[in-house]
Amino acid sequence: MNDPFPPSPWERRFQRVVEIVPYVTLAASLVISLASPVQPEGGIPRTLALTALALAWCLGAHTLLPAAVRGRRVAVTVHFVGVLATAALLTLHHPSFLIYCITGLFLAADFAPSRWTFAAVAATSFVLYGSTLDWAQATVQLIVFYLAIIVVQTVAIGGGHIAGIKIEDRQRKYRKAASDLQAAMEENAGLHAQLLTQAHQAGILDERQRMAREIHDTLAQGLAGIITQLRAAQRLEDSATHVELALNLAQDSLTEARRSVAALQPHQLEDAHLPEAMTTLARDWSQSTGVDLHVEVTGDRVPLSPAIEVTLFRVAQEALANVAKHAGATRAGLTLSYTGAVVLLDIRDDGTGIHNPSGEGFGLSSMRQRLRGIGGSLEIESTPGEGTAVSATIPALQGNPR
Repeated sequence: MNDPFPPSPWERRFQRVVEIVPYVTLAASLVISLASPVQPEGGIPRTLALTALALAWCLGAHTLLPAAVRGRRVAVTVHFVGVLATAALLTLHHPSFLIYCITGLFLAADFAPSRWTFAAVAATSFVLYGSTLDWAQATVQLIVFYLAIIVVQTVAIGGGHIAGIKIEDRQRKYRKAASDLQAAMEENAGLHAQLLTQAHQAGILDERQRMAREIHDTLAQGLAGIITQLRAAQRLEDSATHVELALNLAQDSLTEARRSVAALQPHQLEDAHLPEAMTTLARDWSQSTGVDLHVEVTGDRVPLSPAIEVTLFRVAQEALANVAKHAGATRAGLTLSYTGAVVLLDIRDDGTGIHNPSGEGFGLSSMRQRLRGIGGSLEIESTPGEGTAVSATIPALQGNPR
């Protein structure tokens, strides 16, 4: 398992220094002691023996151990105690080994960050200064002075070890956070690209559905009306009226086809607001179907946004087309209500009704999709043999006055 917070280059360099410090300080102390003209009791043989003991301890208790064992707290403690003990023996034998005694200050970093770091620094300082003090001639003031030095050194060095660890740990976390942020930004960039692709595909699908609704609401209905009028003309000797209506429907369908291709609104809304367009639609529909259609507009009329007016007009077209094709009605009603926050469109008939008002025929789906696209909703109430009521509710988003 990878370490989420690997050591920094500084930590690795410091650890390599700590590994060689005992050998460097021991070798320097040995060279100075052997070069000294005054040799202590036991002379050079004792110096070499104690040095060999210290060297063997450093090798056996630390360097030659496996890396996994070497880093355990027990192994670190045993190694530190042995180094400090051999340093005390060597310093008491010859003062030049004070250099080797300093090794304990470096090894104290292995306990950081914990209170044992301070204990290790304090023990090293005590051996370092205590071995040079002539206890037989020491005064109280001198002992207090040495103790004060030990305390200050313990706080300074131990605190430095811990502060260094904490600072490095914080920097590691900052680097990790920056890395995670960069990864998140790259992931977000990928997601953004995916969303753009999906939005593009959704736009294509919406446009296809819009064109399908436009064709269904204009060309299909116009062609159906033409066919109805031509069939009626076939059954009558005087067919001029029906042929004229068929020609008018064909002309309107051609006009709507051109407008659909150009994505324009219905021509009925080009120079008029929704109530007038609804009145025109009702008159033309009633004339072509022979069904009596009553139109009523209630509330304070306000200019609505083009999208709202087009949607309500197309819903009315589709609902009336369904009445003409399926209801077999003799009377119908269209009510457009301005209620302030919303606009209501109700279309009723006294026809045969719908056996499945929740059905998903293209006409009903078209109306629902149009209304959902601008935050509206559609409700259908019908009882077989008692007619149908179609109700559309849509937010009254106002547009610019014409």
